[in-house]
Amino acid sequence: MAAHLSYGRVNLNVLREAVRRELREFLDKCAGSKAIVWDEYLTGPFGLIAQYSLLKEHEVEKMFTLKGNRLPAADVKNIIFLVRPRLELMDIIAENVLSEDRRGPNRDFHILFVPRRSLLCEQRLKDLGVLGSFIHREEYSLDLIPFDGDLLSMESEGAFKECYLEGDQTSLYHAAKGLMTLQALYGTIPHIFGKGECARQVANMMVRMKREFTGSQNSVFPMFDNLLLLDRNVDLLTPLATQLTYEGLIDEIYGIQNSYVKLPPEKFAPKKQGGGGGKDLPTEAKKLQLNSAEELYAEIRDKNFNAVGSVLSKKAKIISAAFEERHNAKTVGEIKQFVSQLPHMQAARGSLANHTSIAELIKDVTTSEDFFDKLTVEQEFMSGIDTDKVNNYIEDCIAQKHPLIKVLRLVCLQSVCNSGLKQKVLDYYKREILQTYGYEHILTLNNLEKAGLLKAQTGGRNNYPTIRKTLRLWMDDVNEQNPTDISYVYSGYAPLSVRLAQLLSRPGWRSIEEVLRILPGPHFEERQPLPTGLQKKRQPGENRVTLIFFLGGVTFAEIAALRFLSQLEDGGTEYVIATTKLMNGSSWIEALMEKPF
Repeated sequence: MAAHLSYGRVNLNVLREAVRRELREFLDKCAGSKAIVWDEYLTGPFGLIAQYSLLKEHEVEKMFTLKGNRLPAADVKNIIFLVRPRLELMDIIAENVLSEDRRGPNRDFHILFVPRRSLLCEQRLKDLGVLGSFIHREEYSLDLIPFDGDLLSMESEGAFKECYLEGDQTSLYHAAKGLMTLQALYGTIPHIFGKGECARQVANMMVRMKREFTGSQNSVFPMFDNLLLLDRNVDLLTPLATQLTYEGLIDEIYGIQNSYVKLPPEKFAPKKQGGGGGKDLPTEAKKLQLNSAEELYAEIRDKNFNAVGSVLSKKAKIISAAFEERHNAKTVGEIKQFVSQLPHMQAARGSLANHTSIAELIKDVTTSEDFFDKLTVEQEFMSGIDTDKVNNYIEDCIAQKHPLIKVLRLVCLQSVCNSGLKQKVLDYYKREILQTYGYEHILTLNNLEKAGLLKAQTGGRNNYPTIRKTLRLWMDDVNEQNPTDISYVYSGYAPLSVRLAQLLSRPGWRSIEEVLRILPGPHFEERQPLPTGLQKKRQPGENRVTLIFFLGGVTFAEIAALRFLSQLEDGGTEYVIATTKLMNGSSWIEALMEKPF
């Protein structure tokens, strides 16, 4: 398996550059010195496209987080509010504007809505008497943010809940807009495939938007051959299982936010000589950026965690051998060459030290008895064992008051692997959960039922065994070190979503019609005609490029499985992945929980 250092033909920097250009143009409209007041949620996504140096070039001198009361003092001509279109944020902005000291220097206010302007928000500003204070009120269409060479996300944290619980299609509209932007930059995508109700809606919106722009024929040569739109609710199972890739486990245990992770600092403290340096332990969390720009991370991120240790120890030997070379450097030329390689070697050594520490932190968790017990239960459910009765381990977790999210993930996993639970099993779990964790969680249980994650079996048969067998979702003999199948990312379970993508590529979905009918929502295929002269002639041995869009979120384990397929010698398809949100089972359940007031 080659490491994923080189991404395919689609260069996502084209998108990043287009997004930056739009930001620069807005900043230049506000002539003079500037302070940006940020909606805190946007700072992470923005950090992936615009470093502070870019803002500084355009006279941004100060940055503040949006908070109530007065704005901090800043000797600038322009104040720019960069916010999502949320009514509660408008109240804070109005408070900021109204408490400005009118005797002070005259300032210009501007507001930039991300990703869309909202009439409701502007009406709220008008009602609060401040709408007239803004010189520019514009929108910044940040729909898809490049996270890595093959990965885009909208980072819309509420998308799943909005679509499946509230019937709000706003995020689907943004997904369609984002796809139109991609087609403007990378050419029309000739084939669209989809599975699920939301996928159907997005495809319809795209067709409608394309009709509205018929005048402007897109003359860009198509980079993508296919677009696959997949609803998260077509595969509710995958995110509920514990991811077992290196990156997946970092996310499960510590949470990766906008490609950064915060880790407990004690493992990263420099080792003191003589062992007497106990009192200087750092207290600040260690913050690391995780992406393919770091060579070692690109190599290990998608491996099953059990295969990471051997890579790290091999790397350690190579690096220490490289440092030993300095003793053999005799001539000035040899010494000079060694010195020129030093920065790269030191960076590699630092990277190795970091990942060795992270691997130790993860190992502390994965070797615990509780982790093993939980994984055993998950794998039994996924391979179809004892899914229809109350599970002892889940009962114990509730009795010992383990974190509620952990319990909900397991109960939902059991429900999905059994096409719903028997009514008396479901009632028992609900009663135990409410008595132990509090009756306010009845709303959360209600949401999980509405989303289809938790349900009673209604007279029908359990379809999961058919789906599992036809799609080969459970593999007994998994080679975690040198995998031959995507099931390595969960040590036995092949993500249903990725299996659908794999089978679409070959032999095609006709081979699994029966299963597609069982899974929720319609499946469809659309063709988009290409302007003359832009039809693709594929060179022998040239891979197809499929953009796969997960509506409602995607996990790092699914991304790893798709990268694995991209790397297969005879795979024939390269994947670029887009999603409404990068997530794991815990962040997903948390987004569906009702916060008790």
